[in-house]
Formats: sequence, structure tokens, C-alpha cells
Amino acid sequence: MKQVWIPRIGAAKVLEVREAPDPAPGPGEVRVAVEAAGVNFADVVARQGLYLDAPPVPFVPGYEVAGRVEALGPGVDGPPVGARVAALTRFGGYSSKVCIPAAQAVQVPDALTPAAAAAIPVVYLTAWHSLVTLGNLRPGERVLLHAAAGGVGLAALQICKLRGAGRIFGTASPSKHEQLRAMGLTDPIDYRSADFAAEVRRLTDGQGVHVVLDAVGGRSFKKSYELLTHGGRLICFGASSITGGGSRNILRVLLGLLSMPRFKPIDMMMSNRGVFGVNMLHMAEQAPDLIAAQLAELVGLVAAGKLAPTVDQVVPYDEAPRAHLRLEERGNVGKVVLDFSRA
Repeated sequence: MKQVWIPRIGAAKVLEVREAPDPAPGPGEVRVAVEAAGVNFADVVARQGLYLDAPPVPFVPGYEVAGRVEALGPGVDGPPVGARVAALTRFGGYSSKVCIPAAQAVQVPDALTPAAAAAIPVVYLTAWHSLVTLGNLRPGERVLLHAAAGGVGLAALQICKLRGAGRIFGTASPSKHEQLRAMGLTDPIDYRSADFAAEVRRLTDGQGVHVVLDAVGGRSFKKSYELLTHGGRLICFGASSITGGGSRNILRVLLGLLSMPRFKPIDMMMSNRGVFGVNMLHMAEQAPDLIAAQLAELVGLVAAGKLAPTVDQVVPYDEAPRAHLRLEERGNVGKVVLDFSRA
């Protein structure tokens, strides 16, 4: 099989393709012939040596795949050989073959392209778990989405509309504003030239928002928290502000970590505001049945036309550095996916 490896910490160009023996599915597992693998910002952070959960180099990154079941392990009676499935992976997703627990391989409709199927697991689970399971988003509530044009941002935008949210604010570069408005974002904010917190206060006459999804980290967590109205919820699921320049910068990391706020329980009680942390990789390990059920529900919503994955680019697996640069340079609108169909 073919795999894309991170052989050492560094810029996108360090990614390399290697050959490896086909894996054999163990008890309770299925082997999937991967057609497409999602690329996530966490992969970029791991390549830069900044992701705490990443294994030591060298390793194969990748958190999600879509493909066809081609072999069943002992004790497995489904999904059947030939079934099209999507699933989360704990690293190793940049591979033409993967073995995954059968219970976590969710069948997808034939009408869904491999790229669209691979664009579902990480971003839609993150957005759904944040907005629905934890955030309990209710009709009419105001929401702020950081990095609104990214994979999670667009998934969250669709879920906000599905749940009947009111005004939806989103940070993005100006070149993406028109497209985001067409997708339903009511108030795009240029985070490069304007202070997002000041803009949200101005646009809401100082009322703020009910829910914020923030994967920026650093000072952004504090500013996002202070934007919450009474009963508001801040969901933190990343720290992209500690990355930059294509390689690890220890000073940037330290400054980012030191600028993160210490949330005070008494303050949260008195103001009726809450903070949640989300790490879907850990959730998949800690509550695999819940995550499998949520993924099945999301696939059902996609099949019903109520959600629609947005694929920014499909990149051949042997051009993986280009896919990483697309995310690293914040050029994408939606998901970037690696194509393994010809591997």
C-alpha cells in the first residue's frame, strides 16, 4: 500500500510517500481500501511538531478516510465487503489501506463522492458536538464562528442554519466574504484589519453572542469569552495562533500559551457563562459509541440534503505538500482532501 509520512519535523516539503505491506484486520476490525483522506489543520500542526497527541516522528498523519470495505477481521459480520464507508482514524489516515473498528465504519450512500464522504467525519463531528451536544444551540441565538471559511467553520455554518440560529458572525479574509454570504453567513468580519470583538459589539449594539466556536487560541479565547451574553457558551477546540511560518517557532508557542486566559468558576457562575473544550480524537477513544452514532446521524443529514460537505480541493496523495500549504496559507474555503483512488 501507499502511505504519506511525516519523516521529521519541518515544512510541508518534508512529507514523503512510502510503500508498506497491506495491513491485516484484527478481531472486530475491517480493512478499508481508501479512496480519499481528509486533510486537517491538526495534520499541519503535527508536522510542525506542535501537536501534543502526535506520535514521535516518523509517523503517518490523518484522522479521517472514506473508501470501500475489502476485508473483515475475525468476529465481524458487517459492514459487508464492498460497502462504502467513512470513519475517523487515530493517525494513519494518509494511507491507501487502513484497518478500523467495524463499529466505527459508517456506511455512506453511493451518491456521495469519496471526497465529500472524507470531508464529513472530523469537521462535521467537531461542529455538531460543539454546537448541538455541548452548545445546545437554540433558534434565534447569535453565533460567532472563527475561521468561518475553514472546514469546521463551514460545517458549523450549515448546522447553525439547520438549527435556526439568528445572526451568524464569522471571521475570514475579505476575499472569502462574498462566498460566505452566499452560503448564509450574515456578518463576515475581516480579522486582519478589524478587531473582531469590537466589530461584534458594534453590530450587536453591545449585546454580544450566545455561542462562540474558537480554534484560534491565545488572546482570542479571552476576547471570545468576553463577547458572551448571559447564558453564553464558548467552545475551544484548537490553538492555530501558535503556528506560523511553516515550521516550529518556540517563542511563538510560548507567547501563545502565556496569553491564554485562566477562566474563573466564580466569574462564570455570576455571569452565567460557560467554557467547553473539544478534542474529537479523544472523544472517539473515550466515547466511541456516541461518536459513531453522531457520525451516522450526520451522514443521514447529508444523504437527506440537509447538510452538504464543501470540498475546496482534491489533491493527489503524492502531492500532499500542496494540500498542507493550502491550509497553512489559509487559502481554502472548505475541506482539502487527498485522493488515494489511484494508489
